[in-house]
Amino acid sequence: MSYARLLPETHKNRNLPPPRIVAYETTKRTLDVLIAALLLLAFLPLLLIIALAIRLDSPGPVLFTQWRSGCNGARFRIVKFRSMRVHQGAGVRQARRGDPRVTRVGRFLRKTSLDELPQLLNVLLGDMSLVGPRPHATVHDEEFGKLVVGYRRRYAVKPGITGLAQVVGQRGETPSVETMMQRVALDLAYIEQRSLLLDMKILIATVPALVRYPGV
Repeated sequence: MSYARLLPETHKNRNLPPPRIVAYETTKRTLDVLIAALLLLAFLPLLLIIALAIRLDSPGPVLFTQWRSGCNGARFRIVKFRSMRVHQGAGVRQARRGDPRVTRVGRFLRKTSLDELPQLLNVLLGDMSLVGPRPHATVHDEEFGKLVVGYRRRYAVKPGITGLAQVVGQRGETPSVETMMQRVALDLAYIEQRSLLLDMKILIATVPALVRYPGV
């Protein structure tokens, strides 16, 4: 999918005046809370089934939390279903395709992105939005912040469960600086042209994108 199809034809690189930004952010927050709450209720049986499957598949907690950078660089704990075996290795390393640390249930969860469902709680808490740049581990923020021009501009908005980069195939691992540069370019394009209409387009495109671009 070409991301140009999702972006408006006019007002490229526009800067919204403050009143419109306030109206947009207020409306977006209201929709985030309503949609996240409804999705949590609708998916409650599935959430319980996934939690049970994780407990039966491997020892360790059902949920995994990790520090991430949010709006204006404020740090928060992101919540995910645990998809890897509990280990004591030093540092943070991205999961790769065929990664032996990923459990059997975790492999399915990551491929379908069901491991991300608990982040609806992050949306309700106000740390995240449904749509925005995906938050990376803070150690990766430090690394790529030094290597990718404009990387820290991603902090201008709340991170999202899904985003423009993800619906056009730039999701999952970022094995090179070039890959991260492509993702950041899409994140910045979203920030510059964000609107409720664009958010709706991204949300609608998310499910087909999950089928077209499975996770690792």
